[in-house]
Amino acid sequence: MPTLSRAVPTLMSRRIPAIAAALSVLVLGAPLLTGCSDFAETIAFGNARDKYAKGDYQGAIIDYDKAIKINPKDVDAYINRGLAKRNLNDYQAAIADFSKATQLNPHYARAYYHRGNAKSDLEDFQGATVDFGKAIQLDREYVIAYYNRGFVKGKLNDYQGAIADFSKAIQLDPQYAKAYNNRGFVKGKLKDYQSAIADYNKAIAINPQHTLAFTNRGIAKELVKDLEGACADWRKAAALGNRDAARWVSKQC
Repeated sequence: MPTLSRAVPTLMSRRIPAIAAALSVLVLGAPLLTGCSDFAETIAFGNARDKYAKGDYQGAIIDYDKAIKINPKDVDAYINRGLAKRNLNDYQAAIADFSKATQLNPHYARAYYHRGNAKSDLEDFQGATVDFGKAIQLDREYVIAYYNRGFVKGKLNDYQGAIADFSKAIQLDPQYAKAYNNRGFVKGKLKDYQSAIADYNKAIAINPQHTLAFTNRGIAKELVKDLEGACADWRKAAALGNRDAARWVSKQC
């Protein structure tokens, strides 16, 4: 799993807290609908969406190509084709499609958001930060954009900035368990372990099956010398399928 840590304090040199990854391209639902003005474009676009939903991303791209050939100004077709390309790990081509969408409609927050995700895939975290920021500028309640910007800020070691973004995501969606987990992770990087534990507590209260939150809370508890509490959390994480936690239990608990 991705982490924001190159290393951890000496006491935990073999354990690295995990941060929940930036959300997938489909967290907001299926590829966007469009107001196609041409019947043939509507058919091509619909076929593309059906293929996308079935995981046939290459087939979807072919049909989005057709839709774009008919209507080169269909912003949603470029965005959706970019999503299909991103699913095929063709990140540069995806960025090109998202960029075309921003050119056609400079006020479309989702185009910047998706381009930020693709830049993050390429580890262009600075570029991703800029794009998520633009999406947020256009939509001040874009919860996932705050969350993902917090993620990339953490990768850039901008921990205070990451905390601010995760906090904003939580303000907008108080049931956002992953945001609590990630904010706890970043607080742990700042050695504010008690506050990190409080965030993990909240993540677990919202989602009692949150494996990462149990794993990370166990790490934080060990760092404050609560080995009994750490072992209890790792046992729970192990029961939820975390192999690292299971190994720690067998060796230390």
